[in-house]
Amino acid sequence: MDIKTYMQTLGRQARDASRAVARADTNQKNQALLAMAAAIERDAAELLAANALDMDAARARGLEAALLDRLALNENTVAGMAEGLRQIAALPDPVGEMDDLKFRPSGIQVGKMRVPLGVIGIIYEARPNVTADAAGLCLKSGNAAILRGGSEALQSNQAIAACVREGLAAAGLPEAAVQVIETTDRAAVGELITMKDYVDVIVPRGGKGLIERISGEARVPVIKHLHGNCHVYIDDRADLAKAVKIVENAKTQRYGTCNTTESLLVARAVAATALPGIGAMLAGKNVEMRCCPDALAILQGAGVTGLKQAVEADWDEEYLAPIIAIKVVDGLDAAVHHINTHGSHHTDAILTEDYGRARRFLREVDSASVMVNASTRFADGFEYGLGAEIGISTDKIHARGPVGLEGLTSQKWVVLGDGHVRG
Repeated sequence: MDIKTYMQTLGRQARDASRAVARADTNQKNQALLAMAAAIERDAAELLAANALDMDAARARGLEAALLDRLALNENTVAGMAEGLRQIAALPDPVGEMDDLKFRPSGIQVGKMRVPLGVIGIIYEARPNVTADAAGLCLKSGNAAILRGGSEALQSNQAIAACVREGLAAAGLPEAAVQVIETTDRAAVGELITMKDYVDVIVPRGGKGLIERISGEARVPVIKHLHGNCHVYIDDRADLAKAVKIVENAKTQRYGTCNTTESLLVARAVAATALPGIGAMLAGKNVEMRCCPDALAILQGAGVTGLKQAVEADWDEEYLAPIIAIKVVDGLDAAVHHINTHGSHHTDAILTEDYGRARRFLREVDSASVMVNASTRFADGFEYGLGAEIGISTDKIHARGPVGLEGLTSQKWVVLGDGHVRG
């Protein structure tokens, strides 16, 4: 079967399945989710074996460390997939919720009902856990899904997909409600993003190149973010002990994630006090620091190693590596301006004990997630109580930030009457 025919077949099956899923009640969807979770736990050894094949092939191809980190599964991440599905099952079902029902002078009631989007196409690189997360979120929100994982995760994704199909069947739902594309041919992506008759929205998760391609070529609406240049700003009224702890977590807990801090801004009034301790901590973890002249002078004077003079491009970079850009700024106004100019509108944090400055930062920084005295690594669907996430959106229309159940639904107007006619 040629790629176009194959993808059209998946699309028709997904459209038909989406109607069955939209009709399914909460209990049936939850039954499927819990059965998926049980199958993943039962087949953990098989999933890890499949992932080992992908990891061996990826290393042989010379894939970079950040991609290998995202590709790898272990016992904890497999358990996390199952736990994520159980959390989704425990969440309230958004489908059918009616909001703001109000009586009009005519006597009718007018409000809005939350409804599924229909068929969601998800294109992602590396992370095999996305297969479980996406299946669970799309199902609970009443949607069908067509999933296209990266070729580097083919074995892992197909092993997880078998558990997903088993869960759907156990609940009496069509297995076509979640379809994982089996070919690695890149032409399949080109077909998926142009199938307007069968696909209602595309969610790309991956590198900037992938997302730029999808955004440029798609004929279906796209929920996306291009990259994650996340900032931490240390205000001159910050608790510096908290600051060291938060910067350490925000930068070094994991290097290959979109919510990892890539840029550190420090108020000039506390730079000489704050930077030596932070720099020593980062150097101890072999993080390269690309510094403005003021930060470089302070850190060199403190004997910190691993320093490099920053260039202009560093302020815009998503490193996904043990590298951080550091800049001394005059204060809150300068920090906000820098973030809004150079940031990716993903996640940015202020460290301060000043309530008024914290409020200003929350209002004025134009990002999907804005934080006070917390690590940017919290910008995640699981941590936000969404159970899991389909992705993180830096768009301003429809969905912004981690996209969970509500972001995978829309609303339609409903009118309730009892023989009412317009006069």
